[in-house]
Amino acid sequence: MLVLSRKAGETIWLDEDIEIIISEVKGEQVKIGIRAPQHVSIVRGELRQDISDVNTESVMKSRDLLGKLK
Repeated sequence: MLVLSRKAGETIWLDEDIEIIISEVKGEQVKIGIRAPQHVSIVRGELRQDISDVNTESVMKSRDLLGKLK
């Protein structure tokens, strides 16, 4: 993992087409902006975990239902 220190107004580039902009720093909260092509999916970490949990739960329920049908 790469850890960088940035101040408000500074940027970080990922490859040639993704720019991370630090827009504001207040105490422990940091506001960032992301400029990326339309095809790049951007999802908050906690939302990604929620989606993964729901998908896992769905698979388990489907497996249980299929087992009951046999």
